[in-house]
Amino acid sequence: MTTRPLRADARDNRARILRAGTEVFGTEGPAASTEEVARRAGVGIGTVFRHFPTKQDLLNAVFTTRLEQLRDRARELAAATDPGEAFDTFFREVVAGAPSKLAIAESLTDPTGAAEAGSELREAFGVLLERAQAAGAVRRDVAAPEVFGLMIGISRATRSALSEAAVRDKALGVVFDGLTTRHR
Repeated sequence: MTTRPLRADARDNRARILRAGTEVFGTEGPAASTEEVARRAGVGIGTVFRHFPTKQDLLNAVFTTRLEQLRDRARELAAATDPGEAFDTFFREVVAGAPSKLAIAESLTDPTGAAEAGSELREAFGVLLERAQAAGAVRRDVAAPEVFGLMIGISRATRSALSEAAVRDKALGVVFDGLTTRHR
């Protein structure tokens, strides 16, 4: 079966719903109402459910969109002239945005729609890491899964123990000191 492309107004509504869903679920958690998402998107609740038949579908779409945005950012930074700086920038951006995004991610019981986006994100992150290692900015004896795990771990810690920016920055400094071949 061929899916017809969405009309321009339907595409705009879908994009507004996803932006509003990111805001609402990111600040209020997965228990937030779809009615609030509709209100912030400036659409009726029927429009939300026309695009996303269940709240779980909306949460999956919001999470997948976030992974795609991170993937795109990693790919963009991979072209930077300073691979070490690009790696640091991406790592810091992920950690800084993590508290609101983790509430969405942790609510997913079946993130199958996010599987491809997550795989592509890990691949793009691996490119950033390899470039930083080739430039001598990151140790060569660490692999992408280990460093990705560090990024996820500190992102989770940011949600509670590292909520203050100064504390988070100090913790990131410790992580980067452990990853780098030079002292900062």
